[in-house]
Amino acid sequence: MLPTDLAAATLDRAAGYRVLDDLLDPTTQQATLPALEALAPGFPDWIVTALFGGTYQRPGLAARDRQLLTLAALAALGGVEPQLHGHVRSGLRVGLTGEQMTESFVHLAPYIGVPKALAALRVAAAALAEARQEQEQEQEQEQGQGQEQELPQGEGR
Repeated sequence: MLPTDLAAATLDRAAGYRVLDDLLDPTTQQATLPALEALAPGFPDWIVTALFGGTYQRPGLAARDRQLLTLAALAALGGVEPQLHGHVRSGLRVGLTGEQMTESFVHLAPYIGVPKALAALRVAAAALAEARQEQEQEQEQEQGQGQEQELPQGEGR
């Protein structure tokens, strides 16, 4: 096979940042990218461009499926709790439920080992609790704003 016979790889920086926006909430992006940029200049952009603007652009897998595979790979690796935590939260953003992710880690136990599955479950529990708490806070804020708007003018302000 000649190099000219190979399909061209997609490396689309703008598409990579769009995927990142779909996967990571702005708070997580701000907590991750600037710190990594300060430590290793250019590395975050390379990750976004090559991974999210390249690998994630390939056809054949939906974002949900890619996320499930990423969760399995990170659980199997072990020792990557911050990344696993972020990808559990991303799983919620692409339509996975907490139950589906939890069951995935349980299913992996005989393949990756019980200690790694337990570690993944601990990370998932913390990430899911954090996401649930944030959702409750957002709902409370929305309800509070709705109540403020219902008050007659001049009252309660």
